[in-house]
Amino acid sequence: NGILIKDGRSLEALRKVDTVVFDKTGTLTLDQPELAQIYCCQTLTETDVLIYAAAAEHRQTHPIAMAIRQAAQERCLELPSLDHASYEVGYGLRVRLGQQRICVGSDRFMALEQIAIPDDLKALQGTAHDQGHSMVYVAVNDQLAGALELRPTIRPEAPEVIRQLQERGVRLYIISGDHEQPTRNLAAQLGITDYFAEVLPEDKAGLVEQLQQSGRSVCFVGDGINDAIALKKAQVSVSIRGASTIATDTAQIVLMDGNLEQLPYLFTIAQSFHQN
Repeated sequence: NGILIKDGRSLEALRKVDTVVFDKTGTLTLDQPELAQIYCCQTLTETDVLIYAAAAEHRQTHPIAMAIRQAAQERCLELPSLDHASYEVGYGLRVRLGQQRICVGSDRFMALEQIAIPDDLKALQGTAHDQGHSMVYVAVNDQLAGALELRPTIRPEAPEVIRQLQERGVRLYIISGDHEQPTRNLAAQLGITDYFAEVLPEDKAGLVEQLQQSGRSVCFVGDGINDAIALKKAQVSVSIRGASTIATDTAQIVLMDGNLEQLPYLFTIAQSFHQN
């Protein structure tokens, strides 16, 4: 069934679990974001802006580049080949397409390149950040061409997993380092009432302990390096194959298919194990 259970005691403990705490990033959401919106400047179209961005990111392998290229592929766009590319670590890309000089990156990168961002786009960036989205700017020959708004991608199986756990009467929480608004939005999308936002990595274990002191039996589901202490603290700990090595080493149970799909079935196994 694609489930690795390292210790039989975790199955015994799982039967008594009444609370599941999910880390947000990488557990309920995927690493690769998705394109939410394209904003255009000058006389350019959305297609123009996306072609420039996707062509610039053609050889990059980071999640933002992959999200932009995927959006271009979904629209069946043909991308021109690059003449030259240079990458400013953590900021953005400069590339040449024929006679055009293309810059793709953050608002900081645009500032470094001395490319002005209009006030209306700055306001849209503020709104996007409040929702937990990010903005990638595109400039052509030192003039802003537009921006791409990217949002986190919820794991496709997450809504059904949440529904099944709720049907079992399990109480669900989200722990996130993000701001209040994006965490609340995600919780609302998944139908989860309880969440903790703006949580520092070192505070995750403390929140698990707080739930335990209030009488809850906790299963923590996480995938990051900073989830290790919370995983150790919970009565039952679950991670996903492909997560950070420390998370899969620490967790008592690993979902080997690389997704959450088998999480509700774990509870069925635990109940059957007890009855047997």
